[in-house]
Amino acid sequence: MVKVLITAPYVQEDIEQLRPILESKGLEIVLPPVKERMSEEELLPIISEYDGVISGDDQFTEKVLQTAKKLKVISKWGVGTDSIDKKAAAKLGIAVCNTAGAFKEQIANTVLGYILCFARKLVQMDRAMKKGIWKKVPLHSLDEMILGVIGVGNIGKAVIEKAHAFNMRIIGNDIVNIDADFLNRYQVEMLTKEQLLEEADFVSLNCDLNPTSYHLIGKKEFLKMKSSAVIINTARGPVIDETALVQALRTLTIAGAALDVFEKEPLPQDSPLRSFENCFLAPHNSNGGAAERKRVHESTINNLLKELKEERL
Repeated sequence: MVKVLITAPYVQEDIEQLRPILESKGLEIVLPPVKERMSEEELLPIISEYDGVISGDDQFTEKVLQTAKKLKVISKWGVGTDSIDKKAAAKLGIAVCNTAGAFKEQIANTVLGYILCFARKLVQMDRAMKKGIWKKVPLHSLDEMILGVIGVGNIGKAVIEKAHAFNMRIIGNDIVNIDADFLNRYQVEMLTKEQLLEEADFVSLNCDLNPTSYHLIGKKEFLKMKSSAVIINTARGPVIDETALVQALRTLTIAGAALDVFEKEPLPQDSPLRSFENCFLAPHNSNGGAAERKRVHESTINNLLKELKEERL
């Protein structure tokens, strides 16, 4: 029997509805305890048993992959595969799959939600009212503001489309050329990263995590931003140097931040980020959405079955 390890938390949560599908394909499935993701140390003692994995953001390092003598495929639930050593996987003949285009609408909704919260001061006014404070505060309309999008891929494009509907001026940055028709349709001006940071009222990070984007935003970048600007990260935690972000928030170098992802997940209880009222936090959940979750389940299972040479759903 083909043995499959399921470490993706969302798949584990829905396993009772998915189990009959997987077992009907002759798969023996195993669900290890997973809090958020499995570390190299947790994977090393068990990975040699498995033919396939449905993974989350687990640490499939070269050492883990070399130990996985039977492994044919890692089917990633979702998009990001930065926790998998893809070069080592290719060398060992292990297929790495993901669900391209997943969650773009959900993540874009979250980004616009954060923009509205800061521009319209929704959270700030709610907190004040609940303390008995009746005070009108200055607000901003989105059509007065500039959105900078770093990473104009599938998710970045979805953010731009929604921001365009609010008549925001939109500027973008990417290391690859972006389709001119898209840029013209949504009136996006492509700038250098430095120019974008100097001009934007909101900076939305929507790039992959790779060697070119690790700590893409650090002390130098925060100093270039407006003191009234807000940074939003729904991409990957290590795109921002968190130590530099804490300092930027503490010294009011920037006005605020909204973070769905962190350098270490779950976010440590003693993280200074928890102490800032102008820093909105979420538990890596901007991909939430029932219909899309079902679609990603199906795509992830199909990717697994394809590489195991089993019949697709």
